[in-house]
Amino acid sequence: MKIKKILCFCGSGLGTSFVMEMNVKKALKNLGIDDIEVEHSTIDDVMPGAADLFICGADLLPNALKAGMAIGLNNMVSVEEIQTKLKQIFEQEN
Repeated sequence: MKIKKILCFCGSGLGTSFVMEMNVKKALKNLGIDDIEVEHSTIDDVMPGAADLFICGADLLPNALKAGMAIGLNNMVSVEEIQTKLKQIFEQEN
């Protein structure tokens, strides 16, 4: 499945998810990928079909996996961790 949309989320959908969104965009740029939509939201918006890939803190990963493919982050502000995990996902796609 081609990833077209990534949804970053946290409990409230404000600060943490916004920082994750910005860092996911940086990681995608570093990987040379510019055709994926990235948004941030609250956990309430996590449902099947809302995105092709969900990104959240490791503590919320079980919630995300119920909705689809997901990445749980140990350090939600680490561009390096995000980039490494995204690269693994994209390598699995091909």
